[in-house]
Amino acid sequence: MRQPAKESNRDDFGMQFCHPDLEPGSSFVGWALPTLSTLKFEMSNLKIFSRRKAKNENRKSPQIINHQLSMINLILCVLLLLSPSLYALERFPPPDFEGGYQMPQTQVPDARPAVWEYLDVAVLFAALLIGTWLVHKIRSRRWIVVLMLFSLAYFGFWRKGCVCSIGAIGNVAWSLGDPDYAVPIAAVIFFALPLIFTLFFGRIFCAAVCPLGAIQDLVVVHPIRIPMWLESALRLFAYAYLAAAVLFAVTSSVLLICRYDPFVPIFRLGGSFHIFILGGALLIIGLFIGRPYCRFICPYGVILRLLGRLSRKPVTITPDECIHCRLCEDACPFNAIEKPTTDWPEDQYTTDKRRLALLLLLVPVLIAGLAWAGARLGEPMSRAHRKVRLADRIYLENTGQVKDITDPSKAFRGTGQTAQELYTQANQIRSEFRIGGAVFGGFIGFVIAGTLVLLSIRWKRTDYIAHPGGCVACGRCFEFCPREHLRRGIIVNPAKDTNG
Repeated sequence: MRQPAKESNRDDFGMQFCHPDLEPGSSFVGWALPTLSTLKFEMSNLKIFSRRKAKNENRKSPQIINHQLSMINLILCVLLLLSPSLYALERFPPPDFEGGYQMPQTQVPDARPAVWEYLDVAVLFAALLIGTWLVHKIRSRRWIVVLMLFSLAYFGFWRKGCVCSIGAIGNVAWSLGDPDYAVPIAAVIFFALPLIFTLFFGRIFCAAVCPLGAIQDLVVVHPIRIPMWLESALRLFAYAYLAAAVLFAVTSSVLLICRYDPFVPIFRLGGSFHIFILGGALLIIGLFIGRPYCRFICPYGVILRLLGRLSRKPVTITPDECIHCRLCEDACPFNAIEKPTTDWPEDQYTTDKRRLALLLLLVPVLIAGLAWAGARLGEPMSRAHRKVRLADRIYLENTGQVKDITDPSKAFRGTGQTAQELYTQANQIRSEFRIGGAVFGGFIGFVIAGTLVLLSIRWKRTDYIAHPGGCVACGRCFEFCPREHLRRGIIVNPAKDTNG
């Protein structure tokens, strides 16, 4: 997610000017700018003088005079806005260099009009609606792929991966920690809308709307099945990534998810070479391991997985009843099909209960131990904040440990702020990171303990079902289910055919 563009320098009348040196005789603006500046200075003196006179003489009150001055100011601004030559010529145009010189392009893209943000939101909402219809009603893998290609083209290559529901985690978390940061409304909607759909219909966003999931899903050629215990262990990285991203965003340090998005350089056909290599490596791994980023790295996928367990209408493999054909088990490349359970011996049941009791006793130990370790990591993690790095640099320069002075140091010394004030602010940030690091470690401890507990519990199932949290609603199992073929009329019900 891109942060909102900072406002450019504006004059006191609210007008923005890119070129202050204008041809004075070419338009009304050439006269208006110096005139308005002079009038502003004169009105300020008049305002001060009127207040002094009002104390000694029975004249107009300062409130009336202020009102009159405001009206004069407003009239002058309107005249300036209505000038037909508002965009005047530059007094000093760019030089015409010989040899085919071209003016360099700006590195920061212009802010997009708000109408495009609303269009992105409308497309997201429409794609989620269509995806819900395709997954729960049409139940067609072919049409899901069509929507997947559209989402990849629009949200990926056309919008270049921004706005992004995954990166919106950082924007929302940043706004919680910094009251001066105004999170774009589009970012809030992109963050919340897929979560709402997941609560009602399962992971529809992952099915065909997320461009990061789409580009991985389309490259799966020969998926390899990973043991469930290994998949659960690898998924812990996604939880750690989510906690770290929230911590760095709340402390106003860095938007971690946006900075290390592995597929944005591919969508933009340029960017950091190292991140481009990371995205390419994930796509190569995705040839054999289905959606590696979604399953083991994506922080937004962690939230969707948790909410998917609470979905009111999760994705189902079969449209009606399961006949235990096991075809869906081989069709899913994401380990999202849960098998029916069998009765286990009494001695095994007793062993499992003892293991579960031991793990439950281990939960507070893991949480406390990792919370302590996270608090110790708060100090090194705090160096991600610019003020902490600046304070360390200023300290080295003031104590003579380094001789050269960096540009940030020069800029800080020009502000007039004392080094002690900077040290105080840096210490406050370090304290926040120590607290946040403890929460970070405790959260990871809770996730590890919870994962071990869930793996030790034997859930009773009679049919093959799609895991409500792990299923990404790709629709592959639809094409292999005989009951689905019967519903579509591809095959005929043998019982009905015999009766006929």
